Amino acid sequence: MIPASVFRCLCLAFGLADTVYGAKLTEVKDWGGRNSSTLSMHIYVPNVLPPKPAVIAVPHPCSGSAQNTFSSVTPRLASYADKLGIVLIFPSTTGVVNTLRNCWDDRGPNALKRNGGSDNKGIVNQINYVLAKYKADTGRVFTTGSSSGGMITNILLATYPDVFAGGASFSGAPAGSGQPARTSAQAWGDVVRIAYPEFNGTRPKMQVWHGTADTVVPYQYFGHQLGQWSDALGVKFSKNVTGDPEAGYTKMEYGDGTKLMGYHAQNVGHVVPSPDEPLLKFFGLM
Repeated sequence: MIPASVFRCLCLAFGLADTVYGAKLTEVKDWGGRNSSTLSMHIYVPNVLPPKPAVIAVPHPCSGSAQNTFSSVTPRLASYADKLGIVLIFPSTTGVVNTLRNCWDDRGPNALKRNGGSDNKGIVNQINYVLAKYKADTGRVFTTGSSSGGMITNILLATYPDVFAGGASFSGAPAGSGQPARTSAQAWGDVVRIAYPEFNGTRPKMQVWHGTADTVVPYQYFGHQLGQWSDALGVKFSKNVTGDPEAGYTKMEYGDGTKLMGYHAQNVGHVVPSPDEPLLKFFGLM
């Protein structure tokens, strides 16, 4: 979750003035499949699309919206979408969590349910709209978000593992963080398995980023997310790589690094700048 005062600073942090896009962010009003959550939908569609384009959903932080997430939190992602032919979805919610507005439901009674009518279902409905309209690749659907957007990213991968090929959480929290704390990686992994107990396919890959100086979402959630997905994906920690992607960062690889990866950002606060290339390479889109 991110306070409005912090969110307003993001435009300056990401050098918005230097950003030029080839297409425009457009609201979609007829995406259908509406549910009990109060969602709206914007999309960024490159002027030229390849056959079966990839799709990335980018849920906003608390106090955010589709428009300011597009213009400030992911300023370069649209240019990569133009080059690589990716459809970007920017969902919005007006939900309230702990008095904070425009937050994704990560702790309500239906938050961890598949087809429970919460925000996770609404985002999947938007993805299904894009898959049908643009004949997008069902095997290359991803999601990434910061703070509350990172929290719903974990929930989306837990409840709809058959929809997503991967996700990335920035300054987020594991699925189930709104419930009593778990004491082991297996217990966190059980949250994922219980969310869709019938699932027996390949689970989506996960990338986790968190700053050690985060005073908004506790840094301990970084370890909880890695524990949750290490257990759910069946991969163990293998090695650290210091200075990756830049000084002050440590990349934490699990297994061969293709299913799970963490990035520990020393002395970085709640806003971890989005490193688009490591993200897109992990997703297999570059």
